[in-house]
Amino acid sequence: MLLGCAVHENTQLAAYLPAPSYSVLVPFPAAVAAPARPRVPAPAELVTSLDGITRNFNGLVGVAVTSIDDGWTASNVTASRPLPQQSVSKLWVTMTVLDAVDRGEIRLDDPLTITRADFTLFHQPVAALVKGDVGYTTTVAEIMRRAMQMSDNTCNDKLLRLVGGPQAVRDFIARKQLGTIRFGPGEKLLQAGTAGLAWKPEYSVGNAFAVARSRLSPAVRLAAYEAYVKDPPDGAAPASIADALARLYRGELLSANSTAWLLATMDGAKTGKARVRGAVPPGWLYGHKTGTGQDLGGRTAGFNDVGILTAPDGRSYAIAVMIGDTSRPIRERQLLMQAVASAIVAHHRPSGSMMAGGRPSR
Repeated sequence: MLLGCAVHENTQLAAYLPAPSYSVLVPFPAAVAAPARPRVPAPAELVTSLDGITRNFNGLVGVAVTSIDDGWTASNVTASRPLPQQSVSKLWVTMTVLDAVDRGEIRLDDPLTITRADFTLFHQPVAALVKGDVGYTTTVAEIMRRAMQMSDNTCNDKLLRLVGGPQAVRDFIARKQLGTIRFGPGEKLLQAGTAGLAWKPEYSVGNAFAVARSRLSPAVRLAAYEAYVKDPPDGAAPASIADALARLYRGELLSANSTAWLLATMDGAKTGKARVRGAVPPGWLYGHKTGTGQDLGGRTAGFNDVGILTAPDGRSYAIAVMIGDTSRPIRERQLLMQAVASAIVAHHRPSGSMMAGGRPSR
């Protein structure tokens, strides 16, 4: 039986099948390219290394590495193809909230209450804190930390409603010209739609969603999986994500305070310790967001890790490693991600001194 959505290790996700009205519920604006930058060639050795890491991996893999300091991007041939984000998309929700903070519409210390009516499905550890009809009240900042560091789906959907829904996130992506990055309809509708079901509130309780989904035929589940891999509504190109992370770090997307807050929050991520982070050497820093997609018949659609890797000398790299579809064991996927980190470290050329000025505090 397929299990639910989460973004930490050994997690399998829901089958994907758009409902007949799904395309109506999830309109996606055309991708807008980011402003052109002077083109700096990527180190040939790193490009060769990335090609070697991904070429013989049995699966759909996209890798992009952007030097935040020098501006070049090293990538493989799949880096421009939209691949399933899954919980990587929580990045864009958080950025949209912080953008509203920058505009004075929301404060980090504003109270926010989670009730049973807010429950989504699958990975939602905040549910354990909701007692009776009173709910759990905390701050906007804490709900964002839970969404980003624990990948809590209920916290993420609560923030999504706070900023005005999916269209507000799509508007942020378009306004900031983040490129080939799509955003879906929110956790409930996305997962229900991908399973060929219409969302019902009772699906957020117990295993009701899994039971309803299990009644679908194997043919429907396979068709759902193939449809998702072919054209994921939450798809994003690794190259676009790496560029967006580089722009975030340079302070081009949010205020200095919001940039520093988000980078520090990413540094504290609790998920994916055996992915890219597993090869980060002492003295280096890695702040990131993971995402894990559905599992069906040993295949997984969406096994991701994106983030910012910073060397001891302060030079930084934005990384997006996205496995859109593979039947390789989880450990082999993790080792591929670690190999990308090791390649960056091996080809890093330290600067003579620590970077100074213009870098957000982390």
